[in-house]
Amino acid sequence: QVQLVESGGGLVQAGGSLRLSCVASGITLDSYPSIGWFRQAPEKEREDVACAANSGSPYYNDAVKGRFTISRDNAKNTVFLQMNNLKPEDTGVYYCAPACSVTYYDTFVGSWGQGTQVTVSS
Repeated sequence: QVQLVESGGGLVQAGGSLRLSCVASGITLDSYPSIGWFRQAPEKEREDVACAANSGSPYYNDAVKGRFTISRDNAKNTVFLQMNNLKPEDTGVYYCAPACSVTYYDTFVGSWGQGTQVTVSS
């Protein structure tokens, strides 16, 4: 069974840092041409956060540029999201998926994992 499992979330004060992990099982990570991180804040739609493709530069949502860094460690079958200088508006459930777009993933797959909760207090 192919699974992507997110972890690393928590409660942090504004200005703090967290490192999220997305571990793949049942498949090798480099089988996916791209892996993305997404988030959903309370009462808001899920949005793209960052994406790392096998080629080309990573993509970042303008709201997180300069603060978040996505990286892939194929040897560990894991994708990371380093989040620095966190803001209260970064609060939400964070998900990883083999896509760079929520719209694309919802259209062609539509099955999300449980995600990991990130809460940033002011």
